[in-house]
Amino acid sequence: MMNVVFNDMTRKDLPNILYQLLQKLGGKASMMTIFREFWKVYGNQLSPTDDMFYTWNYDIRWAATQLRQQKRMRGASTKENTHGVPVSPKGIWEII
Repeated sequence: MMNVVFNDMTRKDLPNILYQLLQKLGGKASMMTIFREFWKVYGNQLSPTDDMFYTWNYDIRWAATQLRQQKRMRGASTKENTHGVPVSPKGIWEII
């Protein structure tokens, strides 16, 4: 169980938060499962007075891009990704 508390969670914290969530979920999960888990664990830490309350869904997607750039997460299954690099199945996010 994750007991990490971010009183002042920012966008830069999200790649590590996402990585930890994926570890907790067995290393891979659908985006909707990840979003539900994020909200369950961290939703109470987001305040309507903070922009991140309204942007966290987009910000989690940005964090996934960061993890892919850091080679900590498999690439997305897209037509553009044809370089022989292993990718996650469509709709699944998977850490390396």
